[in-house]
Amino acid sequence: MYVAHLTLVDFRSYATAEVTLEPGATAFIGRNGQGKTNLVEAIDYLARLGSHRVASDAPLVRAGAERALVRAAVVRDGRQAVLEIEINPGKANRARVNRADLPRARELVGLVRTVIFAPDDLAMVKGDPSGRRAFLDDLLVMRTPRLAGVRADYDRILKQRNSLLKTAGAARRGSTSESSALATLGVWDTHLARTGAELLAERLRLVAELRPYVGHAYATVAHSGSAGPEEPRDEASGRDDAGLDYQPSLELDGLTDRDDLTERLVAELELRRNDELDRGVSLVGPHRDELVLSLGNGEQRLPVRGYASHGESWSFALALRLASYDLLRADGDDPILILDDVFAELDTERRAQLAELVAGAEQVLVTAAVAADVPEKLAGVRYQVAGGDVRRDD
Repeated sequence: MYVAHLTLVDFRSYATAEVTLEPGATAFIGRNGQGKTNLVEAIDYLARLGSHRVASDAPLVRAGAERALVRAAVVRDGRQAVLEIEINPGKANRARVNRADLPRARELVGLVRTVIFAPDDLAMVKGDPSGRRAFLDDLLVMRTPRLAGVRADYDRILKQRNSLLKTAGAARRGSTSESSALATLGVWDTHLARTGAELLAERLRLVAELRPYVGHAYATVAHSGSAGPEEPRDEASGRDDAGLDYQPSLELDGLTDRDDLTERLVAELELRRNDELDRGVSLVGPHRDELVLSLGNGEQRLPVRGYASHGESWSFALALRLASYDLLRADGDDPILILDDVFAELDTERRAQLAELVAGAEQVLVTAAVAADVPEKLAGVRYQVAGGDVRRDD
């Protein structure tokens, strides 16, 4: 799978842009603020209808414009399709395939697959659990696009249930009818448990499948040194063994079946009802779960967050992305791999090692401030990006 042509209209800094791409490695070279990351961000947005840089769509539309357009000709198994998304902040986005409208924009998800690695991914490892949950859910949706609907439904139900908890909590203090609020809350308990169980079952399955890929990727990445430019690896530390474990907000006792998980969630919601009414928030469900990243063996295993060095954390972030790429590839598709300003963070040895790992991808898109940061192994097509002008080096 690869993108053969990219068209942008009023996307980020570009009034218009037309870029022809090829399989193999392509590097966009330009100083910070010139628009090189905007190009790869557009391709990644087309894949998952979300940006790796911002949480909302509004910043994606060029100042003064009402909407933005991203269009890409994508080649898969020798056949080409034109995918298009019209970004309308505050309104419904519109998606098309080969100029034909799709009923819902989210039906575009999964038609092109990307894996993007950027310096901000360090926060996925060192930050709060929400970033790790988002990592899992993004990968779930990339593999199984229908789960985008499950994820959206869960978020909607959770928001409604939290609102009802506040209302019911107020009812306990006599400000409104308690029986009415609690009766309505019981209905939303069922909705939350059913939808949450489906999301939980899929996450558990994903973590089990992803775990060996993460272990292999981390061992490979950490083999010749830490990811930090000035942080040598201690060969005796025994911390090349990366672990990945899902930590739910309730005891599962080995349950993985969706129906069983639904029953367990309903029971836990009833058990925690008073606490939830007191606090006015839902305390049980996938939105409270954690993906635990760890290093070491046996009793020496420690969580990455709080214990790992900067270099180990960086290596783990990279391993998560490489593992995602390998898992998607095992599904039968070779996703587009995007390395956004990554090489500037690495020393020469690390640049060469990472390039060796990804050079076999069908399409690798790289951004860098200077050409010297891009390893020779990825010396494919190069574009110079400056002031909104994207020009291919001859």
